[in-house]
Amino acid sequence: MTPRFVTLTSALALLAGPALAQDMNFNRIASFPVAANTPDAEETSAEIIAATGDGMTLIYSDSPAGVIGFIDITDPANPVAAGTFALPNGEPTAVSALGQTVFVAENTSESFTNPSGVLHAIDAGTREVLASCDLGGQPDSTAVAPDGSFITVAIENERDEDAGDGRVPQMPAGHLVIQPLGDGGAMDCAEQIRVELTGLADIAPEDPEPEFVDVNAGGDIAVTLQENNHIVVVSSAGEVLSHFHAGSVTLEGVDTEEEGALTFDGTLADVPREPDALQWIDADHFVVANEGDMDGGSRGFTVFRRDGTVVFESGLAFEYAVAEIGHYPEGRSGNKGVEPEGMEFGTFGGVPMLFLLSERGSVVGVYDMTDPAAPVLAQFLPSGISPEGVIAIPERNLLATANEFDGRGDGAAPAHVMIYEYQSAPAVYPHLTSAGTDGLIGWGAISGQVMAEDGTIFAVSDSFYGMQPTIFHIDVSQTPARIVDAIRVTREGQPAQLMDMEGIALDGEGGFWVASEGRSDRIIPHAIYHIGADGAIKDTIALPNELLAVETRFGFEGITRVGDMLYLAVQRPWRDDPANHAKVLGYNLGTEEWSVIHYPLTEPATGWVGLSEIVAHGDHLYFVERDNQLAGAAVTKLITRVPLAAMEGMVALGETPAVLAPETVVDLMPYLTSTGGYVLDKVEGLAIAEDGTMWVSTDNDGVEDHSGETMFFAIPPM
Repeated sequence: MTPRFVTLTSALALLAGPALAQDMNFNRIASFPVAANTPDAEETSAEIIAATGDGMTLIYSDSPAGVIGFIDITDPANPVAAGTFALPNGEPTAVSALGQTVFVAENTSESFTNPSGVLHAIDAGTREVLASCDLGGQPDSTAVAPDGSFITVAIENERDEDAGDGRVPQMPAGHLVIQPLGDGGAMDCAEQIRVELTGLADIAPEDPEPEFVDVNAGGDIAVTLQENNHIVVVSSAGEVLSHFHAGSVTLEGVDTEEEGALTFDGTLADVPREPDALQWIDADHFVVANEGDMDGGSRGFTVFRRDGTVVFESGLAFEYAVAEIGHYPEGRSGNKGVEPEGMEFGTFGGVPMLFLLSERGSVVGVYDMTDPAAPVLAQFLPSGISPEGVIAIPERNLLATANEFDGRGDGAAPAHVMIYEYQSAPAVYPHLTSAGTDGLIGWGAISGQVMAEDGTIFAVSDSFYGMQPTIFHIDVSQTPARIVDAIRVTREGQPAQLMDMEGIALDGEGGFWVASEGRSDRIIPHAIYHIGADGAIKDTIALPNELLAVETRFGFEGITRVGDMLYLAVQRPWRDDPANHAKVLGYNLGTEEWSVIHYPLTEPATGWVGLSEIVAHGDHLYFVERDNQLAGAAVTKLITRVPLAAMEGMVALGETPAVLAPETVVDLMPYLTSTGGYVLDKVEGLAIAEDGTMWVSTDNDGVEDHSGETMFFAIPPM
């Protein structure tokens, strides 16, 4: 096979679009797998993150491994593992920094009813413990005063979700710690102040559970009591200055069912905000992320004055915006949706900005907070799975997120720290959006695609949305590319079920041929569907008995049409195929005859290698060939091709197939790492324009154990 690679440099320009020198945006520049710091740990995580005063070292808490991890970001585009500090007795719950002193909150609790914790001050260079102070309970979050005069700790004494129906009150009560700091962050434990917060909340006033703290420039502390749905403002001396109920929100037009469809038509009445993270915006305003816990979670954020007056409520705007970029977690619809949890505030280029983390949507919303009463969504940034912590480093124009989910045991991505730079450059992400349509179009799990004669693309969603199979119409002349219509696939007027659409071709008459991957154990048939322009199924072509006798669940992954011939790529070998050989099937629409030829798959380094797409263009058939690996384990992500003339070697079913000789056209690995992230495994879509431009897309698995990131990019003609 003779490689014919296109150059990467010219292609990457199409990812970003036209540059405007005056534009300032955040773009991801690096991803750091935290397992690089703890290679022997069975499970790792990156939860809360901080940075040393010079901005050259990131520090994150890793609860499963029981360590604090360090990352050298002297060159932020090339982060380097800088080792760990193992906690002596328990797990880290939070980390903050002042200069070169790192403060670590350690949970040393024996039980829910006997909580305990310690605050350590550690030298970031020598890793020497400078001081340790008892906290009198189980710590959650920490925050250092902007002037460095103290650090405050929320002592949650969290509830046992298996006791008392998982509800508060569950004693002992939580409290707030204020630990004064001397030069260089020195701690004298005897100076510690403990602030009781009992008797303030309307819900379980005897059992406050402080969740998150932040300190403003004047030294005032704001703390959320999540389970109590309450917020308290405390002075640096420990005096309660104000407190108030966080309130509730009624949500109309919300997806409340986890039924395999994106249906934003439900109502949730009087949902308690139950805020988690909190950040001061200025001396008088702060913003909270309404994650929810026992009863609530309003799926957005709220800006309060310090006296409890609501000056802005996002409602469902954040969740809708997440859905427009394909990050809505349908599997969480019945719970708390996108679940905003963590946040950070920082000023970049004179603009005050809020960075809001969607734990379940795995994305960062960047808001311009110039007017606290009218936040403006400026950007979305792709994150790893389940971002938990975020740190702004304005003096270096950097932002970093800690993404806690380690999915290696289930074939998903490991935990990562991701680094972004505020640049004079266009925003690279998202690559695809449905923003701007008359009604909300949620989407995800994009699979096969085809280029229309007018230069637009039609793409199908796969079985993740089995109750709402959809053909998306995409305008690629815009940046980012835009979904302009959603054609719902129906059978006798109802959403067509028992389909797993993996490939799509044009029928030449305004409709489509769609290949559905079967799954016999779920009664999903391998089939070809003829679908009209309105989405109605007109006809079904079932597999003949000769194929049904040897099929496996790894079926059709692409379809293309050349005249009266439909060609279909089968993902992996079926029971009658030689090792590492996949079928390419032909179906003659005129004679209704099937034929077959073999595609020789690349020998897998790990896992398996299969076909994900087939596209006819010019005198060739193009294939996407990929392994099922991601991040550092990924090896094979290719676009290959064979001459159309080679398909004359197809034989009838039952005969011995010839073997194609594909040539490699594009190695996709450089493209998959071009935006600073880890390699995504599922390259599933390919469409080729008349001039030879190749549009490639990845499947985000419906944001199920996935970051939700969809890459949708163009490779210029060779």
